Amino acid sequence: MMSDAPPRILIVDDEPLFLRTTAALLEKAGYACVCASNGAAALDALAAASFDLVLSDLNMPGNRNLELLRGSRSRWPTVPLVVVTGAPSLPTAIESLRLGIADYLLKPVRYEDLLASVRRALQQPASEPSAVARLSLPGERRFPEIIGDSPPMQELFEIIERVAATDANVVITGESGTGKEIVANVIHRNSRRAGLPFQVIDCTAIPETLFESALFGHARGAFTGAVRDHAGLLSRCDGGTAFFDEIGELAGPLQSKLLRLIQEQTYVPVGTTTPMQLDARFLCATNRNLELEVRAGRFRRDLFYRLAVIHIELPPLRDRGDDALHLAHHFLNQLQPERPRVTGFSEAALELLRRYPWPGNVRELRNAIERGMAMARRPLIEPGDLPPALQSFAAGTGHDSAAVPPSASRAEILDDAERQYLISLLAQHSGNVAQSARQAGMSRQGFHKLLRKHHLEAGHFRSPT
Repeated sequence: MMSDAPPRILIVDDEPLFLRTTAALLEKAGYACVCASNGAAALDALAAASFDLVLSDLNMPGNRNLELLRGSRSRWPTVPLVVVTGAPSLPTAIESLRLGIADYLLKPVRYEDLLASVRRALQQPASEPSAVARLSLPGERRFPEIIGDSPPMQELFEIIERVAATDANVVITGESGTGKEIVANVIHRNSRRAGLPFQVIDCTAIPETLFESALFGHARGAFTGAVRDHAGLLSRCDGGTAFFDEIGELAGPLQSKLLRLIQEQTYVPVGTTTPMQLDARFLCATNRNLELEVRAGRFRRDLFYRLAVIHIELPPLRDRGDDALHLAHHFLNQLQPERPRVTGFSEAALELLRRYPWPGNVRELRNAIERGMAMARRPLIEPGDLPPALQSFAAGTGHDSAAVPPSASRAEILDDAERQYLISLLAQHSGNVAQSARQAGMSRQGFHKLLRKHHLEAGHFRSPT
């Protein structure tokens, strides 16, 4: 092929309309396009002629089990692959990323986004491995922000590496305290948007009546008290990443507005009629099961599929083996400049840290280490220096030693440990919910939810006046 010839793109899809319109748009942009309606025809086309890029659907004949992606990657490893699908699923998304695709887009895709993806993929030198492949080279898999060597964490690192190399939207789920915002930040800092804004939008911290204005901004005079123009949170993340924390708490009307934002990449500030363009990737986190929320009618199905192109479930600390000990030493080193006289843990304390089920996960562990360092009288932290919940666990007693019989299930044991953790916080702070929630690293709303779950009343722990 002559050096000045237009790049050749093979478009593969079983929808004739998508083939025709996509080919016409890309040809208008200066590319030479060839169309194939199934995976087998696409492999034949690749064998018969040279192509600079393959743009392919997933769910179609000849690619139901990713035959086209695997075959093209095996026989033509330097040809970039861009996936455009209308039926995303976690298994196919992760496997596609493992195969080294350049991008993963969701139908209906905007022409500007498709063109930008094609240009990025074609700019990758053929002699170099793809961005995804580079991320998987030995020695480059660790993220300094995330501590852990257990198998669940190794799997998580692999997924983060693959996902960060694309612009796909991601939903991160997991129990409270597992580090969802940290993972979102790591994805951002290892993506093409690294160096651009990472804007956190806490769906529980902004009242519903103010959320639209806080998110989209408003014009002067839009409502009583709007004395000047106000730029919303979205204006701060153009070009970067918008991270919606606790997305499962978003009210129904606001879900509709967020869906329109994602679909159209535009928003209208309150009190104006002028649409504002937004180029942002959307990462979301929640400790709710969004699929159950969808079935219950509390979360929009179409919004769920727009957001959860990739779904990452973070493992709880109790399932991560000795990672609790690695984290404990990490927090000790991190806090040691403030308390240099504390240098380590006794064997008994290490054994307790290893066995405790950590219902509050990494957040609870950090608080336990901070308390242990503050309470320690000697260079080594002892079990008695750790929070009451751990001491009760070590003694085999809780608030009620008969509450959990020896035959209790794992879930019952974990529930009891969580309850004891709440009790210890409330007792320590004399029933002050704000202080207890702050020590636990939780919002007041989240802390109140746990209190209701365990039928606890903060007032019962207040000292009489």
